[in-house]
This record gives sequence, C-alpha cells and structure tokens, in this order.
Amino acid sequence: MYFKSAIEKLKAETHVFKVGTYKSAVEPYIRDDMSDEAKEANKAWLTAIWTQYKTSVAEARGLDVNNFDEKLDVFLQKFEQVGGDFAKYALDFGWVDALKTREQALQEIVAVVGENKNGMGFNAISYKNYLKIIKPALPNMPNDIDKVAVIVAKGIILNGTKKPGQIGGDSTAKLLRKARYDDTVKSVVLYVDSPGGSAFASEIIRQEVENLQAVGKPVVAVMSTYAASGGYWISAGADKILAAPSTITGSIGIFGMFLTFENTLDYLGIHTDGVGTTEFAGIGITKTLNPKVAAIMQRGIEHGYDQFISLVADKREMSKDQVDQIAQGRVWIGETALELGLVDDLGYLEDGVKAAAELANLETYDTQYIQRSLSKSELFWKGLLQNASVSFEGAFEVKKSSTILNLVKEITADLEAVAKLNDPKGVYAYCLACEL
Repeated sequence: MYFKSAIEKLKAETHVFKVGTYKSAVEPYIRDDMSDEAKEANKAWLTAIWTQYKTSVAEARGLDVNNFDEKLDVFLQKFEQVGGDFAKYALDFGWVDALKTREQALQEIVAVVGENKNGMGFNAISYKNYLKIIKPALPNMPNDIDKVAVIVAKGIILNGTKKPGQIGGDSTAKLLRKARYDDTVKSVVLYVDSPGGSAFASEIIRQEVENLQAVGKPVVAVMSTYAASGGYWISAGADKILAAPSTITGSIGIFGMFLTFENTLDYLGIHTDGVGTTEFAGIGITKTLNPKVAAIMQRGIEHGYDQFISLVADKREMSKDQVDQIAQGRVWIGETALELGLVDDLGYLEDGVKAAAELANLETYDTQYIQRSLSKSELFWKGLLQNASVSFEGAFEVKKSSTILNLVKEITADLEAVAKLNDPKGVYAYCLACEL
C-alpha cells in the first residue's frame, strides 16, 4: 500500500533521508506507486525464488517445469476438461497422488502410526504437550561437554531489551555475552531471521560478535527466511556466513524518515512559537524542518551508509566500490548472494552447527540454545500455566473479521511497523520487501 496522497490530504510533510538507489522501504510514504528501480530489484529476486520453486516441485512430482507458467486461457481449457473440479484437476495433472475423504486419510495414518487410546484417531501428541517435553519447566542440569551455542535473532531489530520474537540490541547482545562467558561454549551459531531495523542496535549486536571472536570463539551466521539490511549488518562479521538458496538478504543501505504536521495544525488553527538559545531549538513535528537540519541528517545517513559498506568490505575482503555496486539497498536471494560474495556457502541450521564445530576443532560436542534465564518465580508460573492452558484449549471461539476490518488492520499494521522503530538516531537498516 502507498500512502502519499493520504499524507497530502492530512497536510503532513514527509522528510526522507536515504542512500541507495534500491532502498525502497520509504516509498509507500513518498509515492503512490512502486518505483521502476524497486520493481526491477523485486522482480529479480522474486523470479529467482520462483525458478527455485518450479524446479524443486517439478523434480519432486515428475512434471514439466513449464506447467507453472501457463496462461489463464490454457488453464481454463484444462479446467473445462475436468468439469470445473479443482480436486480432479489436481489429480489428473499430477499435482496430487490421490483424492481421499478425511476418514480415509485418517485410516491411512492409523495404519502407519497406530490408533490412539480412545480409538477415535491416530496415535499423536498435542503441540503444547510436545513443547512441554522438549522444553521442561525445570532447567537442564549443566554438563562440562564442549558446546556449540545457538543464539536465535528473529524479528525486527529494535533498540533496548525485547522479548523473543523481536531482536533487542541490549537483550540479544546479552545472549551473546552469556555465550562468551560460558567456558563450555567453544563456538557460536547466530541464527538470523530478520529484515533489519535499528542501525544503532544492529551495531551493538555486531560488536558482541566481535567480542566473542576476540576470546577465540568462532561465530557462524546462518540466515533463515531473511537476513537483510540490519539482519545482514549483524551477520557480516561472522567467521562464516551460510544462507538458504531462497534466503532474502543484502539490502545494504540505510534511511531515516519522519513526518511533520505544521500544515495540518495550521489548517486546524494550531500554531507553534517560542524562543531558544540555538538554531537547533524547537525542532519537532509541529514546525517546518529547517533545510540546514535536513542537510545535517542526510549527511549523517550518508556516513551510516559508508560505515555499512566499509564494514562489509572489510569483513568480506572486498573493496568499497565492489560492495557499493551490489549494495544500494538492493535485495538478493541466497543463491545470488553466494555468487556476489555476500555469503560463504548455502546451507541450513544443522550445516551451521557443523561448521561452527569444525572452526572450533570439536569432534565431540553438544548443541545448546542460549536463552534468557528465567527466575525461580518465572519457572514456577511457566509450569503452572502450561498445565492450566490445556484446560482452556478450545473454550473460546474467535469470530472472523469483516473484509473492511481486515483492510483497516492491514493499513494499521503497515503504519505500526514504522511507528515502533525506535533507533535513538532515527537511522534504520530495514528491508520492506522482506516483510512482504
């Protein structure tokens, strides 16, 4: 969604500071459509992922890869052959192996894993009970076996301390410090699944990666769904970087943006005035932005971009010009990132753990997830609530929202994504395409 006309109707002024031809995260607030540069970049990585998908599924199903790009008239002709039956279409053209009722499917699973105790289903365990088994309320007893620590960095990178699901500059740095001071931890895997966020918080986390390396503990960055912008920032200094073939990464660039509402307030008859001791006094959302202040902010963004590409150039053994050519805020997928030198290899978490063990010369080791330590009180309530939650399962029904309400929620979510960014300098390394 693009909000330029809406912002104009609110008489607000949008102030954008960025570096990078392809840094399109701010476009929804300054345009009513996608720029040609953003279309070019997005089309490139989407096409690459689509090719991966087609190739993989075609090989698995024994299909012609051209089946994936048929035109609507071709599809309609084939659809008419099966009388408008989607299920029969899937069967006749090789997308599924059989059509079965729920009961038939249930009995097929029973034949493999057995029947449950009441005879009304197959032998299974609920997700919540499974979590209780693999994550017991009582902590595991420590041992002295050498360990490869796994630290998960998932979500938007924000300043400060954040709960799991978001990356806090302070809280994630604390996990890295915890691994550094644990003598049984010999190497670390940083498992990154992030579109970026605060440039300041990203740098705090990156410094902790360096601190681990300084005490002789290798760090392997493993990129999951995406590790772009700030997600790449925190990965760049690792001893080895792995990405999945379809990982969205790169987006090396930064931006700053805020709105001012002097025209909105003037329309409402509200004005701001006062005195100050310097020209910096009174800067805020209620007054027109001084062009000199805007120039200062733009220069700061340019410095941040130079810092970013210098970091990548240093850690990836490339020249700044080489990095700049593949940076500019442009998004790449894992396969292309490997060709460009942004990652060292293609792989997944288990590959990262093996690589971290090899870098630390470990033959025998355990894998340990580093998480925030729970207090005795938190452990008690965690166990209690896990047991109690089973009793309430299915007790409440959530009604479906209307289409209009869903649209409002979507618009609100887009705006909140920017509103919750809290970098103290207002500088962000954030990948909008990753969120899409």
